[in-house]
Amino acid sequence: MSLLFSPFQMGSLELPNRLVRSATAERMADADGRPLPLLKNLYAELAKGGVGLIITGHMYVHPSGKAHVEMTGVHSDDLLPDLAQLADAVHHENGRIIVQINHGGMNCSRETVDETFAPSAVDQPYVSRPAREITLKEIDDLIQAYANAARRVQEAGFDGVQIHAAHGYLINQFLSPLINHRTDEWGGEITKRMHFLREVSGAMRVQVGSDYPILIKLGMIDGIQGGLALEESLQVIAALNDMGIDGVELSGGISGDRNLNIGKGIRSESDEAYFLPLAQNAREATQLPIILVGGFRSRSVMERVLTDGHADLISLSRPLISEPDLPNRLRLGLQDKSRCLSSNNCWPKTVGEGIACKCPHEKVIDKAKV
Repeated sequence: MSLLFSPFQMGSLELPNRLVRSATAERMADADGRPLPLLKNLYAELAKGGVGLIITGHMYVHPSGKAHVEMTGVHSDDLLPDLAQLADAVHHENGRIIVQINHGGMNCSRETVDETFAPSAVDQPYVSRPAREITLKEIDDLIQAYANAARRVQEAGFDGVQIHAAHGYLINQFLSPLINHRTDEWGGEITKRMHFLREVSGAMRVQVGSDYPILIKLGMIDGIQGGLALEESLQVIAALNDMGIDGVELSGGISGDRNLNIGKGIRSESDEAYFLPLAQNAREATQLPIILVGGFRSRSVMERVLTDGHADLISLSRPLISEPDLPNRLRLGLQDKSRCLSSNNCWPKTVGEGIACKCPHEKVIDKAKV
């Protein structure tokens, strides 16, 4: 049997195969964060397409952390019925789905948040506007907001929850020496900079119980001078098991430096799996299941990473925007790689559009059908 299409157990979560839809901001919610029917349809198509696990686009845990317009919310009990419809749509197709929860911190847009904050005050080129220092009360409030969000995810019927600790958002900001200059219990050496993450994960575990899957997406390197580097991130990796984390997805890149976490122009197998060195190092630091994202396009590369033991699951973003049924097509031998052109043309240009593949091959296929 192909290892890529073999089952996998992650905590209490049973997965039918090793393919994961990595969290991707769908921009399919109204002004209150309520998911639109488009989002339910998207998740249902992904489930029908055969992916082993869907991780939703990041959902904001508190109004102060809404990163961009059309972002889905998990900050209010009023959203529970709508969120439950998302979970139900996936389960109806026999799929699995977990929710990524997040707070934007210094990287919230002007359209959604009047002012931004970070662990320490920031006014640098890598942020779009100055951010003030977060207060101690706000820290306590946000720890509880993460916990309440996890409880809502569980009550809505999702199969687990993922903490977003990458890409320059709030938890990444606490971990990064570039952003966190605090001298109290929330800053200093890496053991103190990971205190916020430890408190968040602990509060979440209290809300959801010991068996409910909690995953994390961790940015292991910031990619900016003075930012989080591999040596310190490996200490975070080593501490995740004691924090009650069931699996870790690896990524990198902070704030405006998009080259790290969104690779363009992937044309050959040698361009794929660009975060593989992170997984190789992380494997030495933890026994937790490792989910690896970063430019996967070819089944052969996915299989090789799994067979070599560097990761346990393969995470895809843009290929599944282009082809929601890619997992089934790979499994059935209908193709051996994604058609994704890695041109990064997925993102909407107008409100109400949502993510969608806009690359030229879509037009060619449509004409062939006429």
